[in-house]
Amino acid sequence: MDISLMRCGINEASIIHEMQVKAFLPLLDKYQDYETSPASEPVERIVDRINQVFTDYYLIKISDIFVGAIRIVKREYHKYRVSPVFILPEYQGKGITQKVFSIIEDKYNEARIWELDTILQEEGNCYLYEKLGYQKTGEVKQINDKMTIVFYEKIMK
Repeated sequence: MDISLMRCGINEASIIHEMQVKAFLPLLDKYQDYETSPASEPVERIVDRINQVFTDYYLIKISDIFVGAIRIVKREYHKYRVSPVFILPEYQGKGITQKVFSIIEDKYNEARIWELDTILQEEGNCYLYEKLGYQKTGEVKQINDKMTIVFYEKIMK
């Protein structure tokens, strides 16, 4: 599978938004987290993030097809955060995210710590991140009675 990343600008905001809504809508339906779900965000929120000097957005491509996106947030002291990363439902479970994380870690090789968070109740997501070397920090955030966010970090060697 030929997976690549394309750096995004303002022109790609609507593409990212459309895919983000499609990717997160099943989770929004399941957890009813209207205040925090990426499926509820307006496209302007993505535009704002693209304009941040400490943010890089990429579209994830297989051949010439966009299948998802990832946002990298550069923090101080070589800390980097992934928020969000998503793959369209029809492309999930094919190892794409693992390859994307490998590409990102190579591209941002100055990173000493990677951070991300996910839904505790989504065991597949937790399993994936743990398989990629992420460890729970112990920090959790209760969103509602159905959903808890769990925080992860990966310390690079």
